[in-house]
Amino acid sequence: MQIIIAAHGFLAKELLTSVEMICGKQINVHAVEFLSGENTDILQQKYSEYIKNISNKEILFLVDLFGGTPYNAASAIAIKNSRVEVLTGVSLPMLLEILMLNQNEEMTIEDIVKSVNENKNNYVRSARQVLREITNDEEEL
Repeated sequence: MQIIIAAHGFLAKELLTSVEMICGKQINVHAVEFLSGENTDILQQKYSEYIKNISNKEILFLVDLFGGTPYNAASAIAIKNSRVEVLTGVSLPMLLEILMLNQNEEMTIEDIVKSVNENKNNYVRSARQVLREITNDEEEL
């Protein structure tokens, strides 16, 4: 599976930089920037540059905002291609989970999307709430 991260500004590139800091070089992950002054057509051209070099592999777009231009451009491609899926709300924890899941060659893009949807609430945690949970667990012992 190939992964295309797309977001407003330089977020996609920085997410890829961060994940490579943690996991090393990623050959199946690409970052696409959507910069000020660009439109959907320009972004779709950028996407097409990556997609044309991907043969018969599933493609997972990870975009920042539901309904934003990166999402709309990726969705227009996904509608026409059953090998393409789009997930919104890209974050470093999400990306790390997807990379780990993608190492299992038996997992399909549908399996990965399902897993991310099931675990998405684990990506945002309150330190205070975690401490309360730990304290409550210790009191019950």
